Amino acid sequence: MSTSEDFLWVSQVVLSGRRESFDCLVRKYQSQIRRFFLHQTFGNEAISDDLAQETFIKAWMHIGSFKSMAKFSTWLFRIAYNVWYDYVSREAAHPVCGLDAAKMKNSSESADHDAKIDLYKALEILKPEERTAILLAFIEGMPHPQVAETMGCPLGTVKSHISRGKEKLSVYLQKSAYDLQRS
Repeated sequence: MSTSEDFLWVSQVVLSGRRESFDCLVRKYQSQIRRFFLHQTFGNEAISDDLAQETFIKAWMHIGSFKSMAKFSTWLFRIAYNVWYDYVSREAAHPVCGLDAAKMKNSSESADHDAKIDLYKALEILKPEERTAILLAFIEGMPHPQVAETMGCPLGTVKSHISRGKEKLSVYLQKSAYDLQRS
């Protein structure tokens, strides 16, 4: 699936309102967007699903503003990043309903989820910008310039977030008795 295929689907939506074409975009990107939110919410599926749905609703409502100068995936992840930022801002006033609830839920998971919990605990030590840059670069496989565009910050800032995040994760995981090879 290519960028030109994305552009074709976007064009069909914008020019003729074809919902089927937008459905193709949703199917193509829904697992990536949901995974992004799952990691941001430390595995809370309900919140992740809600945020992913909000992302696609906003994408549908604003698809006419998509400029083909960027990849569709970058534009969509920028929406997701903004949805996440808005969610965190809203939930700051009500922490028990938001991320704290997700953390409490995950702390009581069964033993077969220990690896996920360890990952979420490791991600929790990162600043939100570091976590986002790490997730976009290493989980979503975005090149650093695309991460910078998605996050709306300079490339050097993204590289700093990734470098500091990797160092923090390395120290945390080494203290947690994980045998890591430095990359």
